[in-house]
Amino acid sequence: MKRRDALKLGLGTAGATVAATQAGAQFVDQDIIDQWGDDPTQSGLVFPDNFEPSIKASPSPYVEPFTAPLNIMPIAQPVDPATFDPPIEPARHQRFDDFPPVNHYEEVISEFRWKYHWQPPYGDGAENVIGRDGDPDVGSWHWGFNGITPGETYHSNYGDPVFLRRNNMLPPVGSGHASFPLPSPTIHLHNAHTASESDGIPQDFFNPGEFWDHHYANFPAGSPNGWGPNNREIMNTLWYHDHRLDFTATNVYAGLSGFYLLFDKRDSGDENDPHPLAYNMPSGDYDVPLMIHDVMFSAEGQVVWDFFTPSPEPKDPEDVGNSQGTLDDFQPMRREYTTQGMVGDKITVNRTIQPFMDVERRKYRFRFLNGGPSRLYSLIIRVVPGNGDDPYFDDFTVMSTDGNLLPIPLTKPSLELWVAQRHDVILDFSKYDDGDKVQIMNRLESREDGAGPTGYTLSGDDLMEVLEFRPTGGQVADPSKIPAKMRKLPKIRMSEVRRKRLFVFDYDNGLWTINGRLMDPNRVDAKIEQGSAEIWTFRNEGANWAHPVHTHFEEFRILEVNGRAIAEDDILHARKDVVSLGPNDEVVFFGRWRDFFGKHVMHCHNVVHEDHAMMIRWDIVEPGQGD
Repeated sequence: MKRRDALKLGLGTAGATVAATQAGAQFVDQDIIDQWGDDPTQSGLVFPDNFEPSIKASPSPYVEPFTAPLNIMPIAQPVDPATFDPPIEPARHQRFDDFPPVNHYEEVISEFRWKYHWQPPYGDGAENVIGRDGDPDVGSWHWGFNGITPGETYHSNYGDPVFLRRNNMLPPVGSGHASFPLPSPTIHLHNAHTASESDGIPQDFFNPGEFWDHHYANFPAGSPNGWGPNNREIMNTLWYHDHRLDFTATNVYAGLSGFYLLFDKRDSGDENDPHPLAYNMPSGDYDVPLMIHDVMFSAEGQVVWDFFTPSPEPKDPEDVGNSQGTLDDFQPMRREYTTQGMVGDKITVNRTIQPFMDVERRKYRFRFLNGGPSRLYSLIIRVVPGNGDDPYFDDFTVMSTDGNLLPIPLTKPSLELWVAQRHDVILDFSKYDDGDKVQIMNRLESREDGAGPTGYTLSGDDLMEVLEFRPTGGQVADPSKIPAKMRKLPKIRMSEVRRKRLFVFDYDNGLWTINGRLMDPNRVDAKIEQGSAEIWTFRNEGANWAHPVHTHFEEFRILEVNGRAIAEDDILHARKDVVSLGPNDEVVFFGRWRDFFGKHVMHCHNVVHEDHAMMIRWDIVEPGQGD
C-alpha cells in the first residue's frame, strides 16, 4: 500500500503504521495491530482537541542562546569530469550542447553525526566545537552533502553552465540511525531556470547506491541566445533542497539543503570590482548565507520528527475527540499524525542553535532564508548597547526578495520570511560601538500545529532569539557600497497572455488540496504552451491557515493582493517565486514559461502541506498543444 492510499483511508491505527513503516520509524507491535483489527478509522487523521504538541509536552533540552559560533558553509570546489564513473551522458539533458558545462561538481549524500551546539546533550562540552568537529561519537544523527549540513555553498556565474552529480550513499530504509526521513531523495535547485530532467521534481527520486545528474545552464529566463548586464531576469540567491514526493518535509528537516549563489556583471561578488556597472556590495567573508530551520530534539539531543510521538493518556475519556466529532479511544501505543505542519522549539541558523557571529565594524551582506518546515518569521533587529543603555530597535536595508534584487534598496523595520522565501539585506556595523550586541529576533507567533500564524505579534521577553552579531574592534576600511538603484523589472505585456487560471487552496478531511484535488504526479493539471504568458490567481479558502505557495522554473510579477495594486515602495513590487497566501487571501500574478519543455510543479512550501498533498503538476508543451 502506498502512503497516500493510507491517508485516504485515514491515518488511525493501521494507517499510521503504514506511514511509520515507510518513513523508517519505529514499528508498532504486531499484537497491538491484531488487537485493533484491519479496519483503520478516521480518529488519527487530525489532531484530537486535547492533543499537546511535543514542543510543550517534551521540550528540547535548554542551552544558553548566543553562546555557539555560527557555522559558515565552505564554497564548493569543482572536480575533474574525467573522474565520473560512469561518464556524463549529454543526450539525457535538454540543450546540453548549447550550454556545455564549464564547471563540474560531485556530491555524496550520506548520514553522519552533527553537533547543533557545543553544550551537552547536543555536543561534547568542548567550548565552540560544533558541526562535525570534536568527538565523532557525539551529536545528532543527520543527513547532508559531502559530510556537512547545510551543504556546501555554490558560487556560479551566469554564462558558466554547471554539471553536478549527486551520489546517494544513504543507508537503506530501516538500517540507518535517522528514522523519520526516506533515503530516496530528489534535489531541487529552487528557483533555477532549469530543464525538467535536472529540476529535481518530486517523482525523480533515486535510491541508495544510485546517482542523479543535473545540468544547470545558468542563463536568464528568456535569453538563451545572449544577454547583457542590464538583463531584467537575472536572479542571485538560490537554494537547493530535497523534493521527494510525500517526504520533502522529513528529508529537508533531516539536513538536505544548501545555498547556490549566482553572480553576473553587476552583482559580481567582488566589492572591489572596477567595472562601472558593478554594484560593489559586500563580498567574500562579508557575504554570508543564513539558513533558518526550527528543530525539536529529544532529551538525548537527537533531532525528533513530531509526527510519530505516542499519544498522551487522556485526562477524561468524555473530553477526548477531534474536530470531526469522532471519539478517540487512545489505544496503547497509538501514533499521532498531523498534516497541519511541524514547528520546533529551537531556532537554528546554518544548523546551529541560536548562534553568534563576531563581525567587523563595516557593511555585511546577509542572505536570509527560511528553510522550514512550517514556521513563519517576522525578523526584527534589537540592539543591546554595550554601555548599559536601554535596548532599541533598528532597520534592515533590504536588497532582494526570493533571490531577485529589487529596483531600489528598501529600509524596513522587519523582514517577513515565510518558508522558502529569501531576502538579502545589508547591515552596517560601523554605526555600532565595540561591545554592542545586534540581535535578530522573531516576533511572529506561529500556531503550535504549524498550519499558520496565530495573528499575534510577540514582544518583550516573548520574542524568539535567532542570531546575535557582535561588532568588535575599531573602524576598518570598507570599499563596499549600497547601490542606489538595482534591477529594473521586466515589462508586463498583457498581449502575451494566452489564458487565465484559478487555483483554490483548501483543506479536506485532514488533507490539503488545490482545486479540490490531491497531487497525482501522473496527472497533468495544466498544459502551458512554451513562450506564452498566463495570469494565475491563488485563493486561500481557509481562515485559519497560511500557504507560502511556490511555482517552479520562472519568476512572476504580482499584480494585486486582495484587489489592491502593488505600490512601488512595497517589497512585492519585485520578481517573486513564493506567494505569501495568508488566511482568506487572493493573489493575482503575471507569469511566463520559456526556453524548455517538460514537467514541473506548483505547491505549498509549508512542506508538510506539500506532502499531504497540496501540489499540482504542470507541463510546458509545444505551441498548439496547450489546454
